[in-house]
Amino acid sequence: MTKSELIKTLAMQKSLSLNDAEVVVNAVFETIGAALERGDRVEIRGFGSFGIKHRQSRSGRNPRTGESVSVDAKKVMFFKAGKELKERVDV
Repeated sequence: MTKSELIKTLAMQKSLSLNDAEVVVNAVFETIGAALERGDRVEIRGFGSFGIKHRQSRSGRNPRTGESVSVDAKKVMFFKAGKELKERVDV
């Protein structure tokens, strides 16, 4: 499902205009993004949680040449599905 499909579905299910549904969807996504930028964890009961993991710097290999390269430390976003979502998908 794309963002525009989500907006149309929300508008139909809740009898909203497309503009109002778009404002709601954008506000939710913006709020989640802002929380992740601050380093906060976002948990939506029954759906899942978003968070940030810190990866240490390490040495890696260039697959083309086999040469060792240094990979810098970085932050990586993750999503962990909640129990209810897992059960709904695994029908």
